Amino acid sequence: MGEKLKLYGFNNLTKAMSFNIYDVCYAKTAQEQRDYIAYIDEQYNSQRLTSILTTLTDMIGAKVLNIARQDYEPQGASVTLLIAEGAMVPQSETQVAHLDKSHVTVHTYPEYHPENSLATFRVDIDLATCGEITPLSTLDYLISSFDSDIITMDYRVRGFTRDVNGRKLFLDHKIKSIQDYISEEILQRYNTVDINIYDANLFHTKMMLKEIDLQNYLFKTDVEELPPQVRAEILSSLRCEMVEIFNGHNIYGKR
Repeated sequence: MGEKLKLYGFNNLTKAMSFNIYDVCYAKTAQEQRDYIAYIDEQYNSQRLTSILTTLTDMIGAKVLNIARQDYEPQGASVTLLIAEGAMVPQSETQVAHLDKSHVTVHTYPEYHPENSLATFRVDIDLATCGEITPLSTLDYLISSFDSDIITMDYRVRGFTRDVNGRKLFLDHKIKSIQDYISEEILQRYNTVDINIYDANLFHTKMMLKEIDLQNYLFKTDVEELPPQVRAEILSSLRCEMVEIFNGHNIYGKR
């Protein structure tokens, strides 16, 4: 963030980040698909997601005020944290709180294709903060917390505050791209595209993994057991699925 701005009153800019990941898997039978969904559902249950979000909250220097979490049947989980930049401080019989309450939520969506052998695990994380806190510093941690084949991120700053001279400020930190907040080591593994609207303080980045290690995408199957032609067909199917998710529309027809 650099040197702090001198403001008139408090910083009421709202910074909202939406972080979405997709993890694609090949499970050759209907039973394996169901087993994969059950496995993912257990690995990323509400308790595990709560741990990820509380670590994220610590990273941005916020305090957790309240946690709500829920696991769903047949699959999926949600967690919501109410957070604030400073802790609520009791003074005598009165509770005093900062005017910067924010929230972070996560939802999971495990699913599988009804006609082919692909399954997809999607995670949506939304983080809204007020004041000086920016969620961009948590991106490396979030990407590393999941098996992220495709990632889409949106960041927007809304509202305005004023400096001590009364001049309106619509952005309190410099930003050209979300990619500037992601490590070079991670960026080298992905193809990336930016779609930014600078006049609206709206930034969008999407990423797709460059290299596919087939064994990492097989559930209950050893790649050495598969003939070369089958390996090639699975790789093609995986890549087509990832390309369509990355581009946000169907490209190869019904698969």
